[in-house]
Amino acid sequence: MLVLVAPGQGAQTPGFLTPWLELPGLADRLGAWSEIAGIDLVAYGTTAGADEIRDTAVAQPLLVAASLAAAEALGVTPDVLAGHSVGEFAAAALAGVLTHEQALHLVRHRAQAMAKAAAVTETGMTAVLGGVEEDVLAAIQKHGLTPANINGAGQIVAGGTTEQLAAFKDDAPARARLIPLSVAGAFHTHHMAPAVESLREAAQAITPGDPAITLLSNSDGQAVTTGAEFLRRLVDQVSNPVRWDACMETMAGLGVTKMIELLPGGTLTGLARRGLRGVRTVALKTPDDLDAARELIK
Repeated sequence: MLVLVAPGQGAQTPGFLTPWLELPGLADRLGAWSEIAGIDLVAYGTTAGADEIRDTAVAQPLLVAASLAAAEALGVTPDVLAGHSVGEFAAAALAGVLTHEQALHLVRHRAQAMAKAAAVTETGMTAVLGGVEEDVLAAIQKHGLTPANINGAGQIVAGGTTEQLAAFKDDAPARARLIPLSVAGAFHTHHMAPAVESLREAAQAITPGDPAITLLSNSDGQAVTTGAEFLRRLVDQVSNPVRWDACMETMAGLGVTKMIELLPGGTLTGLARRGLRGVRTVALKTPDDLDAARELIK
């Protein structure tokens, strides 16, 4: 059983789209999507620097477009789909809940609203690797932070103000390693609440389709059977924690044996190697990885 997964914000690196533009038609596809996304996807994916693509208003549509383009190049229908955070928009499009254009239109609104919300207070996120989960969660709560991503495989991401994160760093949980993330705000926390209403308003104009493929939700890891419910969850998820651990538990329960991570891959397959033992993985980073992905499918 094959699961196709789409990565979230932070997976982007400067120039990651460059080799993909050699594929026939991909540059034209990205050019057309640029008008919907409101940014020059080709330029940001090839020549922009790390600080430019760190901008939430840029990173989110860029990541969704990259995952959709890579999925088209791969040309496979999976058994299960899931996306991490903004990657859920790509997964929703691939499952038939949204068209590609609708996904990019909504993620443009999401990105701009979240960037605006992030500008209100100086916030950030820190990954916590290792430690005892109960102790990590208790320390996060002690410092007024939110466990914004519970990723499984011994990784939890805390979100909150820079002052809270600094205090957390000085009082780190035992046997845990803290890594500040290069993101522009405390996503999936109450700091993003203003963005929820903006995205909900934009979503009202869309009539979603029901998923044609098993589609997992970040909310609780469960499969969602109606497009209306998945769209509602996409909106609410902006200020709610991502439960990727629960998504992986559902994958295991469904009998997933293979995982392909869409462009820019690496993060979610890394979690799978630790949290889904025995599942074979391929991360799409360059077009050269397409052959390995197709071989995995066989």
